[in-house]
Amino acid sequence: MSRILIILALAMLLWPAPHPGKPAAVRAGTLLVSARALPLDSTDPARRRIGTLTYLGGWELQSAHPGFGGISALLAAAPGEMLALSDSGILMGFHVGDGPHLRRPFIAPLPVRPRDRHRPWWAWDSESLTHDPATDRYWVGFELQQSICRYGPGFARVEACRTWPQIAAWPKTGSIESLARLPDGRFIAIGEMGMTAEGRHEALLFPGDPADAATGNPVPLRYTPPRGYRPTDAVALDARHLLVLHRRLTLQDLFTATIAIVDLPPILSPGTILKGRTLARLAPPLLADNFEGMTVTREGGRPVLWIISDDNHEFFQRTLLLKFALRMM
Repeated sequence: MSRILIILALAMLLWPAPHPGKPAAVRAGTLLVSARALPLDSTDPARRRIGTLTYLGGWELQSAHPGFGGISALLAAAPGEMLALSDSGILMGFHVGDGPHLRRPFIAPLPVRPRDRHRPWWAWDSESLTHDPATDRYWVGFELQQSICRYGPGFARVEACRTWPQIAAWPKTGSIESLARLPDGRFIAIGEMGMTAEGRHEALLFPGDPADAATGNPVPLRYTPPRGYRPTDAVALDARHLLVLHRRLTLQDLFTATIAIVDLPPILSPGTILKGRTLARLAPPLLADNFEGMTVTREGGRPVLWIISDDNHEFFQRTLLLKFALRMM
Protein backbone atom coordinates (compact mmCIF):
# COMPACT_ATOMS: atom_id res chain seq x y z
CA MET A 1 0.00 0.00 0.00
CA SER A 2 2.84 2.41 0.84
CA ARG A 3 4.33 1.95 -2.64
CA ILE A 4 0.97 2.68 -4.23
CA LEU A 5 0.67 5.91 -2.21
CA ILE A 6 4.20 6.91 -3.15
CA ILE A 7 3.66 6.33 -6.86
CA LEU A 8 0.39 8.27 -6.79
CA ALA A 9 2.15 11.16 -5.05
CA LEU A 10 4.96 11.09 -7.61
CA ALA A 11 2.54 11.01 -10.51
CA MET A 12 0.83 14.11 -9.13
CA LEU A 13 4.18 15.86 -8.67
CA LEU A 14 5.13 15.21 -12.29
CA TRP A 15 2.07 17.21 -13.31
CA PRO A 16 3.58 20.73 -13.69
CA ALA A 17 1.23 22.77 -11.53
CA PRO A 18 2.03 24.79 -8.42
CA HIS A 19 2.40 22.78 -5.24
CA PRO A 20 3.57 23.70 -1.72
CA GLY A 21 6.99 22.10 -2.19
CA LYS A 22 8.15 24.53 -4.85
CA PRO A 23 9.87 27.74 -3.71
CA ALA A 24 7.68 30.76 -4.50
CA ALA A 25 10.54 33.26 -4.82
CA VAL A 26 14.33 33.17 -4.76
CA ARG A 27 16.80 36.02 -4.50
CA ALA A 28 20.29 35.89 -5.95
CA GLY A 29 22.90 34.79 -3.44
CA THR A 30 25.49 32.23 -2.42
CA LEU A 31 24.57 28.56 -2.58
CA LEU A 32 26.19 26.05 -0.24
CA VAL A 33 25.86 22.45 -1.47
CA SER A 34 27.10 19.29 0.24
CA ALA A 35 27.93 16.22 -1.84
CA ARG A 36 27.88 12.71 -0.37
CA ALA A 37 29.63 10.10 -2.52
CA LEU A 38 27.58 7.00 -3.38
CA PRO A 39 28.31 3.60 -4.94
CA LEU A 40 26.54 2.82 -8.21
CA ASP A 41 25.22 -0.53 -6.95
CA SER A 42 24.04 -0.82 -3.34
CA THR A 43 24.62 -4.59 -3.43
CA ASP A 44 28.06 -4.42 -5.10
CA PRO A 45 30.00 -1.27 -4.17
CA ALA A 46 32.87 -2.26 -6.48
CA ARG A 47 30.69 -2.29 -9.60
CA ARG A 48 31.73 0.24 -12.25
CA ARG A 49 30.35 -0.99 -15.58
CA ILE A 50 26.77 -0.55 -16.75
CA GLY A 51 26.09 -1.16 -20.42
CA THR A 52 28.61 0.88 -22.40
CA LEU A 53 29.17 3.30 -19.51
CA THR A 54 31.85 3.28 -16.80
CA TYR A 55 30.88 4.79 -13.46
CA LEU A 56 33.28 7.56 -12.45
CA GLY A 57 31.41 8.85 -9.41
CA GLY A 58 28.07 9.79 -7.97
CA TRP A 59 26.83 12.13 -5.28
CA GLU A 60 23.70 12.92 -3.34
CA LEU A 61 23.48 16.72 -3.31
CA GLN A 62 21.88 18.61 -0.45
CA SER A 63 21.54 22.24 0.56
CA ALA A 64 19.80 24.15 3.33
CA HIS A 65 18.75 26.79 0.81
CA PRO A 66 14.98 26.43 0.21
CA GLY A 67 15.40 27.15 -3.49
CA PHE A 68 17.74 24.22 -4.12
CA GLY A 69 16.36 21.19 -5.96
CA GLY A 70 13.69 20.56 -8.56
CA ILE A 71 16.44 20.36 -11.19
CA SER A 72 15.28 19.77 -14.76
CA ALA A 73 18.33 20.67 -16.86
CA LEU A 74 22.11 20.62 -16.54
CA LEU A 75 25.19 22.14 -18.19
CA ALA A 76 28.89 21.86 -17.31
CA ALA A 77 31.31 24.74 -17.88
CA ALA A 78 34.24 22.45 -17.01
CA PRO A 79 34.69 19.09 -15.27
CA GLY A 80 32.95 19.45 -11.93
CA GLU A 81 31.60 22.95 -12.63
CA MET A 82 27.84 22.45 -12.84
CA LEU A 83 25.12 24.86 -13.93
CA ALA A 84 21.67 23.51 -13.10
CA LEU A 85 18.22 24.90 -13.87
CA SER A 86 15.11 24.07 -11.87
CA ASP A 87 11.55 23.81 -13.15
CA SER A 88 10.82 27.09 -11.34
CA GLY A 89 13.22 29.19 -13.41
CA ILE A 90 16.03 29.06 -10.83
CA LEU A 91 19.73 28.80 -11.79
CA MET A 92 22.17 27.01 -9.50
CA GLY A 93 25.94 26.95 -9.90
CA PHE A 94 28.10 24.59 -7.82
CA HIS A 95 31.20 22.39 -7.95
CA VAL A 96 31.61 18.66 -7.30
CA GLY A 97 34.60 16.34 -7.38
CA ASP A 98 38.25 17.25 -7.78
CA GLY A 99 39.68 20.13 -9.76
CA PRO A 100 39.79 23.91 -9.37
CA HIS A 101 36.70 25.93 -8.51
CA LEU A 102 36.24 28.40 -11.37
CA ARG A 103 33.47 30.46 -9.79
CA ARG A 104 31.65 30.99 -6.56
CA PRO A 105 28.59 28.79 -5.98
CA PHE A 106 25.40 30.75 -6.52
CA ILE A 107 21.63 30.61 -6.85
CA ALA A 108 19.59 33.15 -8.83
CA PRO A 109 16.31 33.41 -10.73
CA LEU A 110 16.33 33.63 -14.50
CA PRO A 111 16.05 37.22 -15.75
CA VAL A 112 12.56 38.16 -16.93
CA ARG A 113 11.47 40.66 -19.59
CA PRO A 114 9.44 43.60 -18.23
CA ARG A 115 6.44 42.47 -20.27
CA ASP A 116 6.48 39.08 -18.50
CA ARG A 117 6.75 40.26 -14.89
CA HIS A 118 3.02 39.87 -14.38
CA ARG A 119 3.27 36.09 -14.80
CA PRO A 120 3.03 34.05 -11.56
CA TRP A 121 6.18 32.31 -10.37
CA TRP A 122 4.84 28.84 -11.14
CA ALA A 123 4.35 29.75 -14.81
CA TRP A 124 8.12 29.58 -15.37
CA ASP A 125 8.23 25.84 -15.91
CA SER A 126 11.75 25.73 -17.36
CA GLU A 127 12.49 22.18 -18.48
CA SER A 128 15.38 22.28 -20.96
CA LEU A 129 18.65 24.16 -21.40
CA THR A 130 21.36 24.34 -24.05
CA HIS A 131 24.37 26.56 -24.75
CA ASP A 132 26.61 27.93 -27.50
CA PRO A 133 30.15 28.11 -26.06
CA ALA A 134 31.33 30.34 -28.94
CA THR A 135 28.94 33.18 -28.06
CA ASP A 136 28.19 32.17 -24.42
CA ARG A 137 24.47 32.40 -25.14
CA TYR A 138 21.89 30.11 -23.58
CA TRP A 139 18.48 28.79 -24.67
CA VAL A 140 15.74 27.62 -22.28
CA GLY A 141 12.62 25.68 -23.19
CA PHE A 142 9.50 26.46 -21.14
CA GLU A 143 6.49 24.21 -20.75
CA LEU A 144 3.11 25.81 -20.01
CA GLN A 145 4.20 28.90 -21.98
CA GLN A 146 5.38 26.63 -24.83
CA SER A 147 8.19 29.06 -25.67
CA ILE A 148 11.95 29.06 -26.19
CA CYS A 149 13.98 32.01 -24.89
CA ARG A 150 17.56 33.05 -25.60
CA TYR A 151 19.70 34.63 -22.88
CA GLY A 152 22.84 36.74 -23.22
CA PRO A 153 26.29 35.80 -21.88
CA GLY A 154 26.21 34.99 -18.21
CA PHE A 155 22.39 35.04 -18.27
CA ALA A 156 22.64 38.83 -18.01
CA ARG A 157 19.37 39.43 -19.85
CA VAL A 158 16.64 37.91 -22.01
CA GLU A 159 17.51 38.59 -25.65
CA ALA A 160 14.52 37.00 -27.41
CA CYS A 161 11.64 34.56 -26.94
CA ARG A 162 9.47 32.80 -29.47
CA THR A 163 6.42 30.58 -29.28
CA TRP A 164 6.14 28.18 -32.19
CA PRO A 165 2.69 26.93 -33.28
CA GLN A 166 4.18 23.46 -33.73
CA ILE A 167 5.18 23.40 -30.06
CA ALA A 168 1.98 25.11 -28.93
CA ALA A 169 0.16 22.05 -30.31
CA TRP A 170 2.06 19.77 -27.91
CA PRO A 171 0.59 19.03 -24.47
CA LYS A 172 1.42 21.96 -22.18
CA THR A 173 2.34 19.59 -19.41
CA GLY A 174 4.81 17.51 -21.44
CA SER A 175 6.39 19.47 -24.26
CA ILE A 176 9.92 20.92 -24.43
CA GLU A 177 11.63 18.55 -22.01
CA SER A 178 14.55 18.15 -24.44
CA LEU A 179 16.37 20.89 -26.36
CA ALA A 180 19.78 20.29 -27.92
CA ARG A 181 22.01 22.54 -30.02
CA LEU A 182 23.93 20.76 -32.78
CA PRO A 183 27.51 21.84 -33.60
CA ASP A 184 26.38 23.43 -36.89
CA GLY A 185 23.92 25.77 -35.12
CA ARG A 186 20.71 23.82 -35.67
CA PHE A 187 18.52 22.82 -32.72
CA ILE A 188 16.47 19.70 -31.96
CA ALA A 189 13.47 19.76 -29.59
CA ILE A 190 11.74 16.54 -28.51
CA GLY A 191 8.28 16.51 -26.95
CA GLU A 192 7.89 14.42 -23.82
CA MET A 193 4.20 13.70 -24.42
CA GLY A 194 3.64 14.99 -27.93
CA MET A 195 2.92 11.67 -29.61
CA THR A 196 2.05 10.52 -33.12
CA ALA A 197 -0.63 7.95 -33.87
CA GLU A 198 2.14 5.34 -34.12
CA GLY A 199 3.32 6.07 -30.59
CA ARG A 200 6.43 8.00 -31.56
CA HIS A 201 7.36 11.31 -30.00
CA GLU A 202 7.10 14.45 -32.06
CA ALA A 203 10.37 16.31 -32.58
CA LEU A 204 11.41 19.46 -34.41
CA LEU A 205 14.65 20.36 -36.18
CA PHE A 206 15.17 24.13 -36.25
CA PRO A 207 17.43 25.45 -39.06
CA GLY A 208 18.78 28.13 -36.70
CA ASP A 209 18.12 29.97 -33.45
CA PRO A 210 14.62 28.88 -32.28
CA ALA A 211 14.17 32.15 -30.35
CA ASP A 212 14.91 34.35 -33.37
CA ALA A 213 11.97 35.77 -35.31
CA ALA A 214 13.91 35.34 -38.58
CA THR A 215 14.40 31.57 -38.23
CA GLY A 216 12.45 29.54 -40.77
CA ASN A 217 9.97 26.79 -40.01
CA PRO A 218 11.33 23.68 -38.29
CA VAL A 219 11.48 20.26 -39.93
CA PRO A 220 9.06 17.81 -38.25
CA LEU A 221 10.75 14.61 -37.10
CA ARG A 222 9.73 11.53 -35.11
CA TYR A 223 11.59 9.94 -32.22
CA THR A 224 11.28 6.32 -31.05
CA PRO A 225 12.53 5.90 -27.46
CA PRO A 226 13.26 2.65 -25.63
CA ARG A 227 9.95 0.91 -24.96
CA GLY A 228 7.99 2.33 -22.04
CA TYR A 229 10.23 5.36 -21.53
CA ARG A 230 9.73 9.08 -22.16
CA PRO A 231 12.53 11.49 -23.13
CA THR A 232 13.53 14.06 -20.48
CA ASP A 233 16.70 15.60 -21.95
CA ALA A 234 19.00 15.49 -24.96
CA VAL A 235 22.50 16.68 -25.80
CA ALA A 236 24.55 16.56 -29.00
CA LEU A 237 27.59 14.33 -28.56
CA ASP A 238 28.93 15.46 -31.93
CA ALA A 239 27.58 16.33 -35.39
CA ARG A 240 26.28 12.80 -36.01
CA HIS A 241 25.16 11.59 -32.57
CA LEU A 242 22.52 12.70 -30.09
CA LEU A 243 22.33 11.39 -26.54
CA VAL A 244 18.84 11.16 -25.00
CA LEU A 245 17.90 10.63 -21.36
CA HIS A 246 14.61 8.90 -20.49
CA ARG A 247 12.56 8.09 -17.40
CA ARG A 248 9.82 5.67 -16.45
CA LEU A 249 7.66 5.41 -13.34
CA THR A 250 6.25 2.00 -12.40
CA LEU A 251 4.75 0.46 -9.29
CA GLN A 252 7.44 -2.21 -9.17
CA ASP A 253 10.62 -0.13 -9.51
CA LEU A 254 9.34 3.45 -9.05
CA PHE A 255 11.71 5.60 -11.16
CA THR A 256 14.07 4.01 -13.65
CA ALA A 257 16.09 5.65 -16.41
CA THR A 258 17.73 4.82 -19.70
CA ILE A 259 20.41 6.59 -21.69
CA ALA A 260 20.25 6.12 -25.44
CA ILE A 261 22.25 7.27 -28.44
CA VAL A 262 20.72 8.34 -31.75
CA ASP A 263 22.63 8.11 -35.01
CA LEU A 264 21.67 11.24 -36.96
CA PRO A 265 21.39 10.69 -40.72
CA PRO A 266 23.23 13.15 -43.02
CA ILE A 267 19.90 14.56 -44.21
CA LEU A 268 17.01 15.13 -41.81
CA SER A 269 13.95 15.47 -44.02
CA PRO A 270 10.32 15.87 -42.85
CA GLY A 271 9.08 12.70 -41.17
CA THR A 272 12.54 11.23 -40.54
CA ILE A 273 12.32 8.66 -37.75
CA LEU A 274 15.05 8.85 -35.16
CA LYS A 275 15.54 5.82 -32.92
CA GLY A 276 17.35 5.64 -29.61
CA ARG A 277 19.75 2.76 -29.05
CA THR A 278 20.04 2.00 -25.32
CA LEU A 279 23.51 2.41 -23.82
CA ALA A 280 22.60 1.79 -20.18
CA ARG A 281 19.63 1.37 -17.84
CA LEU A 282 19.48 2.59 -14.26
CA ALA A 283 17.13 0.58 -12.03
CA PRO A 284 17.35 -0.82 -8.48
CA PRO A 285 19.70 -1.92 -6.97
CA LEU A 286 21.55 0.69 -9.06
CA LEU A 287 21.13 4.38 -8.27
CA ALA A 288 17.79 5.41 -9.71
CA ASP A 289 15.52 8.42 -9.36
CA ASN A 290 13.70 11.01 -11.45
CA PHE A 291 16.59 11.80 -13.83
CA GLU A 292 15.80 14.86 -15.95
CA GLY A 293 19.07 16.66 -16.74
CA MET A 294 22.11 15.62 -18.79
CA THR A 295 25.33 17.20 -20.06
CA VAL A 296 28.62 16.08 -21.64
CA THR A 297 32.19 17.17 -20.92
CA ARG A 298 35.55 16.00 -22.23
CA GLU A 299 38.32 14.64 -20.04
CA GLY A 300 41.55 13.46 -21.61
CA GLY A 301 39.87 13.54 -25.01
CA ARG A 302 37.09 11.15 -24.00
CA PRO A 303 33.41 12.04 -23.59
CA VAL A 304 32.10 12.13 -20.02
CA LEU A 305 28.38 12.02 -19.33
CA TRP A 306 26.69 13.65 -16.32
CA ILE A 307 23.04 13.14 -15.34
CA ILE A 308 21.05 14.73 -12.51
CA SER A 309 17.69 13.97 -10.89
CA ASP A 310 14.75 16.20 -9.96
CA ASP A 311 13.75 15.70 -6.32
CA ASN A 312 10.50 17.69 -6.73
CA HIS A 313 11.39 19.35 -3.41
CA GLU A 314 10.11 16.25 -1.62
CA PHE A 315 11.72 14.49 1.34
CA PHE A 316 11.32 11.01 -0.20
CA GLN A 317 13.30 11.89 -3.35
CA ARG A 318 16.93 12.82 -3.84
CA THR A 319 19.06 15.09 -6.02
CA LEU A 320 21.54 12.61 -7.50
CA LEU A 321 24.42 13.64 -9.76
CA LEU A 322 26.11 10.76 -11.60
CA LYS A 323 29.23 10.80 -13.77
CA PHE A 324 30.07 8.21 -16.44
CA ALA A 325 32.76 7.66 -19.05
CA LEU A 326 31.17 6.89 -22.40
CA ARG A 327 32.72 4.19 -24.52
CA MET A 328 31.99 4.85 -28.17
CA MET A 329 30.66 1.84 -30.09
